[in-house]
Amino acid sequence: MSKPLKQIHLAAHFPGVNNTTVWSDPAAGSHIEFSSFAHFARTAERAKFDFLFLAEGLRLREQGGKIYDLDVVGRPDTFTVLAALAAVTEHLGLTGTINSTFNEPYEVARQFASLDHLSGGRAAWNVVTSWDAFTGENFRRGGFLPQDERYSRAKEFLATTQELFDSWHGDEIVADQATGAFLSDAKAGSFVHQGQHFDIQGQFNVPRSPQGRPVIFQAGDSDEGREFAASSADAIFSRYSTLDQGQAFYTDVKSRLAKYGRRSDQLLILPAATFVLGDTDAEAEDLAKEVRRQQVSGATALKHLEFVWNRDLSFYDPDGPLPEIDPDVSDNHISKGRAQVRMYRDPLATAREWRERAEANGWSIRDLVIETGNRQAFIGSPSTVAKTINDFVQADASDGFILVPHITPTGLDPFADKVVPLLQEQGVFRTEYEGPTLRHHLGLAHPDDVREERAAS
Repeated sequence: MSKPLKQIHLAAHFPGVNNTTVWSDPAAGSHIEFSSFAHFARTAERAKFDFLFLAEGLRLREQGGKIYDLDVVGRPDTFTVLAALAAVTEHLGLTGTINSTFNEPYEVARQFASLDHLSGGRAAWNVVTSWDAFTGENFRRGGFLPQDERYSRAKEFLATTQELFDSWHGDEIVADQATGAFLSDAKAGSFVHQGQHFDIQGQFNVPRSPQGRPVIFQAGDSDEGREFAASSADAIFSRYSTLDQGQAFYTDVKSRLAKYGRRSDQLLILPAATFVLGDTDAEAEDLAKEVRRQQVSGATALKHLEFVWNRDLSFYDPDGPLPEIDPDVSDNHISKGRAQVRMYRDPLATAREWRERAEANGWSIRDLVIETGNRQAFIGSPSTVAKTINDFVQADASDGFILVPHITPTGLDPFADKVVPLLQEQGVFRTEYEGPTLRHHLGLAHPDDVREERAAS
């Protein structure tokens, strides 16, 4: 007997500071004006997506001490945008990245509980840590924490916020106008937390929200990150775009759940995925090549090469050969706040490999950056892309995808109009929302139901 078809989860990522977004394209819009966010969110909701996702950086990246302005630079505060979007959507989940290294549990819990109330149960939190002292300079508690301490703080941070969310049970507000009694328990919201990182007590002032707690997302790919997700998250982002890599990641993370008393369906795995659509597969391939050249201008190519070389390469010709000079392996890096810096653990070996590949293929600097950079995950006609997405999900390489268009705010529209109907025809994606909260969209139980299930087992 064949197993039943899995239902696909789809979400939309409004890109932030990155070079996925082609801001210079005439079709691109503002990354600050609310109309851009509203259009993007309404498109996602029209397509019956699970949620919209906003990433967030706490400091602009620099190259040689100057703001790296070849990408999109800056964006309004995440909570402000999500709260505003709650007013122009009815069903779409609202997910925001909030850092656990430079915030406080009470503040974050209060903001998410408020967002969950204002949206009618659609709030989600992507819990991240900060890895560099560069970002920490923006905060009173400067510097950064080693990786093991970052995850230790993140675990306690999340546990503390959950204690705050759970300090209200949901039945304390009686609001009896006849007797004048508002609360059934004057100690509602009371909490005491004493731990390695936080020592707080008081009363949490936001009553229990529709979801009880926001849906929790996690994005770390290290062993610590995977373990954190298995113990505490409702969904984990993944960067793997091939079937084999996706299946390996899926199997590894899902296998960690049992030790925490959790089932496989209690943690969703959702890779980010870029896409290019065309009327035919061949047309889409040609468009994808054009998009990659838009994303990597000559100036951007040189900046990306500097991630590895750690030198000023601005005087090199991006359409010429790679530098013969070797990378500078000093700790004082030219590229501040760039995650890519951590990707190249051995710059000298990377430089040798890249020179060999460039020479063998006749690539210029720009060609190399384009060819070694991230390609679009899905390229093809709408039918090809719909089939590929479904194949990945049914083969347990993911539970769905977070789509990242290269044009905002209208880049999601073709996918909503052309690919989603095909998935709906195949019976693997909803045609209507079936419940009011994000937990309903994701097939996740309410925390109170999970607690009762564990107590009964």
